[in-house]
Amino acid sequence: MMDGYGKFTTQGIKYAGSKLKLIPYIVDVICSLDNIKNVLDGFSGTTRVSQAFAQLGYNTTSNDISVWSEVFATCYLKADKPTEFYQHIIDELNSLNGIDGWFTEHYGGDDVSSKKPFQKKNTRKLDAIRCAIDKMQLEWEDKCVLLTSLILAMDKVDSTLGHYAAYLSKWSKRSYNDLLLKVPYRYKVKGKNDVLRGDVFDVVKNDEFDFAYFDPPYGSNNDKMPSSRVRYQSYYHLWTSVIKNDHAELFGKAGRREDTRDKNAISSFEEFRRNADGKFIALEALKKLIDTTKSRYILLSYSSGGRATKEELHDIITQSGKLVFAKEIDYKKNVMSNMRWTNEWVNSDGAHHEYLFLMKKYR
Repeated sequence: MMDGYGKFTTQGIKYAGSKLKLIPYIVDVICSLDNIKNVLDGFSGTTRVSQAFAQLGYNTTSNDISVWSEVFATCYLKADKPTEFYQHIIDELNSLNGIDGWFTEHYGGDDVSSKKPFQKKNTRKLDAIRCAIDKMQLEWEDKCVLLTSLILAMDKVDSTLGHYAAYLSKWSKRSYNDLLLKVPYRYKVKGKNDVLRGDVFDVVKNDEFDFAYFDPPYGSNNDKMPSSRVRYQSYYHLWTSVIKNDHAELFGKAGRREDTRDKNAISSFEEFRRNADGKFIALEALKKLIDTTKSRYILLSYSSGGRATKEELHDIITQSGKLVFAKEIDYKKNVMSNMRWTNEWVNSDGAHHEYLFLMKKYR
């Protein structure tokens, strides 16, 4: 296992829930604990935390409900062929001429007023590459490396704010660049890693872990948030289409997949409503998750814009275990300090902060 943190590299796309800046602090926490072997990243997203755990040598289970997260995790935690193997294929894909296909029809633009996420020169390349990948006789792990490479390349030429629920009215500077695939950064797989795509409750019900990290998409604390608000699955619908290549039925100006309509893409952790008993659904889901998880330690990360108050989180945690510490992350000072348990969040100035809560479960 590596000493300390900062000696590893993770890759990912622009993501509203990215924990890139939190990784050094998360690693600092897990490395301070004894006898940790089997770890869970329960809401892995772009898998940066899973990548860090795996590089540190832990037996890492990466789970998320998104198909694109499953592909990323498979690329970084499972695929083990040498870089030269993938470089040969990627060189071939980069040499393809663009074609007009489904992605160009729905997501390619050639003028400023089109409000599309990509310029047509890049969606044509995408259409050609995505078609070619499906025609190759590849093992699943190898296909995941190529699809990860494709999405990383697309993320560098988009004209968005980092998600696909709306697009910029003018082309971003990066959108003029040419789509170019590169072999994703990989490392020698040390531990026994598992990649899952499913409900986190099923995962924690069926397996035990020494350490579990949870970063659920907490419901917003904005009481005026409309019921039709866009969910995580909707923000990144395009990555789902790239992975599945299923030419899904679309709706709306952003060209969202029908299966990402809000009534079909609601996570209990994103729910901001109260249940029949007057309790917030998101907090009840969190309590259920902590109660169900069979793990010596649980680390929660929390964003100050979420539904819960400190006191509510404290009550949920202490009902199932002992709160070891609560930390506030100050990115400007690049420090992690003890959090003060007052009636209001520490960020009373309205600033956005991140928090870490480490608990030890009761046996």
